[in-house]
Amino acid sequence: MADSHASVGIEIERTRTPRPRPAEEGLGFGKYFTDHMFVARWDGSRWGAPRIVPYAPFEMDPAASVLQYAQSVFEGLKAFRDPKGNAHRLFRGDRHAARMNSSARRICLPEVPEALFLSAVRSLVLVDHDWMPKLEDTSLYIRPTIIGDEGFLGVRPAKSAVFYVILSPVGSYWQGARRPLKLWVEQEFVRAAPGGTGAAKTGGNYAASLLAAEHAKKRGFDQVLWLDGAERKFVEEVGTMNFFARIGDEVITPPLDGTILPGVTRDSVLHLLREWNIPVVERRLAYAELVAAQNNGTLRELFGTGTAGIVAPVGELGTEGSTLTVADGAEGSLTTRLYDEIRGIHTGTVADRHGWLSPVD
Repeated sequence: MADSHASVGIEIERTRTPRPRPAEEGLGFGKYFTDHMFVARWDGSRWGAPRIVPYAPFEMDPAASVLQYAQSVFEGLKAFRDPKGNAHRLFRGDRHAARMNSSARRICLPEVPEALFLSAVRSLVLVDHDWMPKLEDTSLYIRPTIIGDEGFLGVRPAKSAVFYVILSPVGSYWQGARRPLKLWVEQEFVRAAPGGTGAAKTGGNYAASLLAAEHAKKRGFDQVLWLDGAERKFVEEVGTMNFFARIGDEVITPPLDGTILPGVTRDSVLHLLREWNIPVVERRLAYAELVAAQNNGTLRELFGTGTAGIVAPVGELGTEGSTLTVADGAEGSLTTRLYDEIRGIHTGTVADRHGWLSPVD
């Protein structure tokens, strides 16, 4: 049966076969999907009627540009319960909408108006609100995506596209309890190069990162620490997260120079550090500088930031023939403080002084 969401003009077709709910204790990350999805189609000039429909596979031309030329971009954001466990809130949805459009421009896909992006996300969360998990450290992960779906083999931008949103109830991104990560310093493969697509959240970037990540895991590491594509000298990102180092009293993170994804959590961390009067600088950081800081005792902590892992401690870096243990290998005090602050804002136990949360309904 179909009904409509009058406030945003989204037609809603509710499923007749609801999916079984997974146990919250074993959610993991991105393994389960809710009953519905949002869909809107681009016809070359405008977005068509937005709909929420039962979650189901797409029917797609085998020559679709997303399949032939990886013409796709996506976002990842989360919704959280309020302190009473009732209403749901989004974390920095406007920033995610803006970043999706920046990615879309780079990949020659149509932009999604912010109002449509936010209406799609909020309406879908409301429809599948009972999928929101209740346990600590859980949330409802939201994956908006744009794909080119025109079938053709000429190398050009697709003239038709699909904007869709799916939801996944999630627990911790990392397997097991929270702990400092072990990173392999990748010196063969690169994540991005100047002039490339490093600042866009596009599927091809992630496909290109998989082999290095698999090699790192076979060596016993959790993920990769990427170096720059030109000289293999400067640190850039931690797997799929932005990178931070605390050396002495200063926090350093690589600049947004076109090869770094402009993380929403990265931006939130920068806001908090400046608010706390902790010196922070955005500049290039050579791996050799980390080694020198460790040798002279000034390397205090390393961490990565991202929507999935929030603020993740890094305890060890490995290369061929050497291991760098950060401080004593334990989570640093600033890493813990940042994680607790952002997680507290998510859940409502810390005041949202910056207006980062917005109500779903």
